[in-house]
Amino acid sequence: MRKFNVNVNGKSYYVEIEEAGASSAPIAASAPAPAPAPVAAPAPAVNVNAGGTAVTAPMPGQVLDFAVSNGATVKKGDKVLILEAMKMENEIVASADGVITFAVKKGDSVESGATLAYIK
Repeated sequence: MRKFNVNVNGKSYYVEIEEAGASSAPIAASAPAPAPAPVAAPAPAVNVNAGGTAVTAPMPGQVLDFAVSNGATVKKGDKVLILEAMKMENEIVASADGVITFAVKKGDSVESGATLAYIK
């Protein structure tokens, strides 16, 4: 058995994994891993100097498609674009009511927290 500390979404889990076909010889234990530093929660959408609200990427990924056109009127919670991350399509929704202006284009790679669009 091998023992690991695994972090998922900022939460630490202790797991034991048995290697397939491993011999029954014991494995030397290593020192326990130090507790990870707390991870800051993603920043909520904030008002930007342009007088609008930013729609930000909750995770790194690639802009797959837009659900509305640039300049469309959206309501808070409306799907505005699809962000592909780890082969999964994630719906990104409007963080406020208003007119949307996209800051990215189809195929762009974005980091977590990157501004995807502004809503005025």
